[in-house]
Amino acid sequence: MVWSQVYDPLGNIWLSALMAAIPVVVMLGCIAFGHMKAHYAAGLGLASALAVSIFGFGMPAGLAWNAAGFGAAFGLLPIGWIVLNIIFLHQLTIENGSFSVLQDSLTGITDDRRIQLLLIAFCFGAFFEGAAGFGTPVAVTAAIMIGLGFSPLAASGLCLIANTAPVAYGALGTPVIALAAVTGIDLMQLSGMIGRQLPLFSLLVPFWLIWAFAGFRGMLQIWPAILVAGLSFAIPQYLVSNFHGPWLVDVVAAIVSMVSLILFLKVWKPKKIWTSTSLKGHETDSGEPDLESEKPHGHEADAAAAIFKKHDTRALVLAWMPWVILTALVFIWGIPEFKKWVDGISVFKIPFTGLHNMVEKVAPVVAKPHKEAAVYTLNWLSATGSGIFLASIISGLLMKYKPLDLVKIYFRTIWLVRYSLLTIVLMLALGYLTRYSGTDATLGLVFAHTGAFYPIFGTLLGWLGVALTGSDTAANVLFGGLQKTTAEQLGLSPVLMAAANSSGGVMGKMVDAQSIVVASTATRWYGHEGTILRFVFFHSLALAVLVGFFVFMQAYVAPFTSLVH
Repeated sequence: MVWSQVYDPLGNIWLSALMAAIPVVVMLGCIAFGHMKAHYAAGLGLASALAVSIFGFGMPAGLAWNAAGFGAAFGLLPIGWIVLNIIFLHQLTIENGSFSVLQDSLTGITDDRRIQLLLIAFCFGAFFEGAAGFGTPVAVTAAIMIGLGFSPLAASGLCLIANTAPVAYGALGTPVIALAAVTGIDLMQLSGMIGRQLPLFSLLVPFWLIWAFAGFRGMLQIWPAILVAGLSFAIPQYLVSNFHGPWLVDVVAAIVSMVSLILFLKVWKPKKIWTSTSLKGHETDSGEPDLESEKPHGHEADAAAAIFKKHDTRALVLAWMPWVILTALVFIWGIPEFKKWVDGISVFKIPFTGLHNMVEKVAPVVAKPHKEAAVYTLNWLSATGSGIFLASIISGLLMKYKPLDLVKIYFRTIWLVRYSLLTIVLMLALGYLTRYSGTDATLGLVFAHTGAFYPIFGTLLGWLGVALTGSDTAANVLFGGLQKTTAEQLGLSPVLMAAANSSGGVMGKMVDAQSIVVASTATRWYGHEGTILRFVFFHSLALAVLVGFFVFMQAYVAPFTSLVH
């Protein structure tokens, strides 16, 4: 029997929205203010979501449990699979000593920590976002930064801030492609509109990033380098998104930005070298990573002590080799044609029998009733994490690890990230339950009641969607149709508001619980998710509001309205 979602069970949309918000408030409140470990907070959030869905919104208990199970499965693959394998690769490079050589080679480009942050968190992270998305950039860049000596709070928080502007075109344009599919709006129109909104913030975010790290004066000291990094990313982002499409926006922009910044550093150097690795103003709560698990074991200890004392060309090649292999394979795994070919070899589509086509979205969220599919795709070969796993194995063998040693380190890695994997599973279970119960749509309908200010609040709806689901793609699928319908009712451009959902959503990426857990895992700062959340929350909301005001000007203020067409 099909169950139709109920969006206003209390007869007052504001009260119903307050009830719908309970699970999110419980989970984030426990993390940010209750100083509770993330997996406990996620468990409480899931329990409250089950109670609200079943008793508050009338969702049958069987559907609710199946929706949570569906989300938990998605948490393991693809998200958990990515985190596990990137930490495995990092462990391999730590234990054979090559990571220390990588650190030295990066500091060889520049000793200034601010510029290292631009190169790694912003430029390198944007490349991984464009190639893979789904948590990969934060996992990679945070792991590198903690290895360079950055404090855990700096490495976690700053990588989350940096991973914003590229998100809309992540995983070779997947969020934009999904948005076009659910709204029926032309793909190139959406790609172009987002590409006329985000370049301003692609220029702003590097300045914001360095300000958050080194303070205003510290930022001004290297403004030429920041301007080069931002402009050389923003201009290709605009050009590729408007004249080519959403597929290669981040990849091209990231490469151009990275090359431009490195070439610029050959003719310009900061007058004062910034050596601090802690956030300015947060020196006392930056903490120390749990590095016990990274101490070399067995014969690797001798290797770590003896190898790479002198960093010759061969040592540098070996140090960069795993990351080059990783970059190449992640890019290949992101190509749609490759995914299609690999899925043709083996993919399992598993319908959740007790959930598939048994939940129906209804007006006003959708124009006509729509049954929600629930088919779990076990694409074990084409999943990005599988590409990372293969890169780890190849790199391990080239680093002269024996197969048995690789197995031992892999199991140590599983034990290392066990609580993080559990947290991701519980958080995705919560996210999927809110989707299938309709409680997220209830929150969205509140935003639709804001009338002329909808361009601002509609943008914040995208931010909320990503904060809830952890994915710009999921937020676009969730609220894209609602954005189009509401825009048409208010006489606004459907293309503008659908694009604003994605553009606003990118700023929610730094506060979604999934990304915070990925960051705390990559930096080995377990149990400090609340500290990370409290640090990034202001930055996330402030940037989202700025995007909202920009969209508002696009809607009503000349000459910004010319950007709509």
